[in-house]
Amino acid sequence: MSKFSEIINQNHPVLVDFYADWCGPCKMLSPILKQVKDELGEGVSIIKIDVDKNQALASKYQVRGVPTMLLFKNGTQVWRQSGVLQKEAIINVISNN
Repeated sequence: MSKFSEIINQNHPVLVDFYADWCGPCKMLSPILKQVKDELGEGVSIIKIDVDKNQALASKYQVRGVPTMLLFKNGTQVWRQSGVLQKEAIINVISNN
């Protein structure tokens, strides 16, 4: 979990996608997040956390449904959303936080 702390304490926004392999909407979100990364490049880090393999982390952030996205800036959670969002909405959130 200390590695997770290092990741979210970066100077640029870090979007964390809590997902599960068995989750249909999670599979829909994956290519959208790739498009977000392609568009924003180094301006954002996007990491995926498998809730089945990282139950302690999911519990710490009270992730009860997947997909759930959390946005961190300098280690502080500034936004969270469950469900699938379109690319423009995700970019908008990252740009405005």
